[in-house]
Order: sequence, then structure tokens, then C-alpha cells
Amino acid sequence: MDYLSLIKQPIAQEFNEFTELFSQSLTYGDGLVSDVLSHIRQRGGKRMRPILMQLIAKNYGGVTKVTQSSAIGLELLHTASLVHDDVVDESEERRGQASVNASYNNKVAVLTGDFILSTALLHVSYTNDRRIIENLAELGRTLASGELLQLQNISNQEISEEIYYDVIRQKTAVLFESCASIGAMSAGATDEEVAQAAEFGRNLGIMFQIRDDIFDYYDSKEIGKPTGNDMAEGKLTLPVIYALNQNPQYESMMTLARKVKAGTINADEIAVLVEFTKECGGIEYAEKRMNDFYLKAQSYIEKAVNDEALRTSLTAYIDYVIKRKK
Repeated sequence: MDYLSLIKQPIAQEFNEFTELFSQSLTYGDGLVSDVLSHIRQRGGKRMRPILMQLIAKNYGGVTKVTQSSAIGLELLHTASLVHDDVVDESEERRGQASVNASYNNKVAVLTGDFILSTALLHVSYTNDRRIIENLAELGRTLASGELLQLQNISNQEISEEIYYDVIRQKTAVLFESCASIGAMSAGATDEEVAQAAEFGRNLGIMFQIRDDIFDYYDSKEIGKPTGNDMAEGKLTLPVIYALNQNPQYESMMTLARKVKAGTINADEIAVLVEFTKECGGIEYAEKRMNDFYLKAQSYIEKAVNDEALRTSLTAYIDYVIKRKK
């Protein structure tokens, strides 16, 4: 099934307009700034977050100029955070393309991220809506604190689902939450409707991250990262957290988990921990939890979305998140 075409159907014209405006927002004169922005524009991407914002806005009245400026601001903020993340993580690749820090250097990447962040603030200012401006500013703070929490968690010896959810709420779910809440705000929704939309976005984002984490236990060219990549970066995700907590008698596996956190684990040991996770039901448990959030998201669509085309689109959206292959 072509989920993306189905998802975009009710907002095809508005999304095309956004795509053009967003490309313009990443264009600036000549020289080094122009070169780096051109490099970033080539990444493309599905733009799932702006799509969500537009669909939610449409549900509460329609996609307005405020919606478009908000979507550009949020996507620029997200883009800036990715540029900075690649520097922090020393990543050489982003979406199959060389990262900015790999193509240029860390200084250029950090300054470009700052430039894009400032451009995000400029575009969100065009909304003249204090609630939206505050929401986007708070989003930036939360994304940064989420990254710091993840760094702090690496040295934390406690292995718990609570900490895992704290991190993904701040690193991934908050982006979807802001898209949904700002989309509703931009269309003049009530405070109650904005809160409902925000919860929908949050559940969607958690579901999205769990799906990403499950990918890490399988080697696939389609996914684009090797098995155990998260563990190699010092991260323990939901499947292995469950397996470890359900089987505390396997002290050798806990030792490997501590080596993940210490950054001293090797590829063979990661393979052992991945296999242990699969054998102990970690993947099935993560899929079950992902489905729990899917049902919550589905409940919002059933209760809060009346337009048939939008119901079909948003249902395809959550289906895509849970069934996607990369």
C-alpha cells in the first residue's frame, strides 16, 4: 500500500505549498552558508511532522498561513537539532548522505545549525501567535534537555522502562506532540481540543520511537543501519530493557548491558545481547507496547475526527508508523 499518497491526499495542495516555502527558507545568498544549506536541502525526507500539523489543522478548520509558518518553523528547528546531533554523536551520515560535519567540519555544522535555528524563530514569529511561539520555544528546550538526559542516562546504572520513556518523550514524542498541538492552535481550536491533539501526537511519537528501536535488532539494507547500532552508541532500548528486567538471573547479560553503557562492548558481545533479547521476548513485548499506543491514537481519530477523508488519512498515518520498514 502507498501509505504516503493516502496520508497526503486531503492536504495535497497545502503540502506542495509547504514544500516550496520550506525550500525557500533553506536558501540564503551566496558563499559557504548557501553551499551548506544546499547540501541540507538535498536530503529531502518524507516531512511526516509538517504533514501531521497540516492534517490536524484541517481537522479543526483548515490550513492557514499561520499553520504554514508554524510548520516551517518547527521543521527548521528539527533540522537544526539534527545538524547539532550529528556533531554530538560524531555521525558521518544522515539519511544516506554525508552529514554536514563530515562534509565540512564541526565548526561549520554548529554555526549552520545556529543559523537554521534563528531562521526557525524568524518564521514562527510570522504567526503573531504567542501560544505557538511559546510552544516552539519550549520544544527547543525539551529537545536539548532530552539529549542531555540521554547522555546522563548512559552513566546511570539503573535499567528501567521509566527512564527509557522519559528520554523518548523528550527526544521524539515531543516533536509529534508539538506538531499536533500547534496544528490545532493554528486553526483556532479550543484549549480542550489542543490538549486532545497534543496527547494524540505524543502517543504517535512514542509509537514511532519504539518502532525505530525494534529496527535496531535486525540487519537490513532497507533500514540503513547495522544491527545493534544503538548499543554501540551506549543506548539500551525497550526490547533489551524488558529482557534484562524479566531475567535478572542472567548476570552475564547484565554485565554486557553495563558494558554498553560504559562504551566498552564489542560487536560479538552486542550480537550475544541482541540474540538474548530476541529469545527472551523483548521484541514481542516492545511490539505489544507499541500497539497499546496505537490503540490510544486510534481512539482519538474515532472520537475527534469527523471528516471521512481525514479519518482515512490519519488512520493511514498511524498504520504507516507501526508498519513501516525503515
